[in-house]
Amino acid sequence: MNFDFESEQSIDFQSDQFFMGQALREASRAYEVGEVPIGAVIVRDGQIIARAWNQVETLKDATAHAEMLALTSAQTAYGDWRLEGATLYVTKEPCPMCAGAIVHCRPDRVVYGAMDPKGGAAGGWINLLQSNPPLNHRCEITMGVMEDECVGILKSFFKGAREKKAALKASKIPPLG
Repeated sequence: MNFDFESEQSIDFQSDQFFMGQALREASRAYEVGEVPIGAVIVRDGQIIARAWNQVETLKDATAHAEMLALTSAQTAYGDWRLEGATLYVTKEPCPMCAGAIVHCRPDRVVYGAMDPKGGAAGGWINLLQSNPPLNHRCEITMGVMEDECVGILKSFFKGAREKKAALKASKIPPLG
């Protein structure tokens, strides 16, 4: 499925919308290979220093969330585990595992598109990025950036997954009589 995440209007290459559009491109890569379509980019000094997409099934690794892979890549690119001065853009609210890693890596800011009220750890279900009492770091949070596009790709993916499951189940029903 092809998703167009760029507007016909002029693009501010330093805006939250631009960088979230880049995270959505990563989510689209995940979608294309059958992964839950979540993408992330990490920006420092106006430059993308890391990009990643969800690869749990591809790598057979439950920790291979887009955020985790992007954090690891950014640390390598930056040459330090501390990502102070950086912003993480991710298409879906980070889970508790990712939020814990984010706190330890110390980016200044986290920007996400789709909220996750059942399992999000950046304000949806719980807020580990600004917990009280605070952990060793607190992140500024901006939520809902390009929310419609971020929710849309997730809904499309899960609708397709449900349809495939129903078709498989239907094909296994023995004939009557």
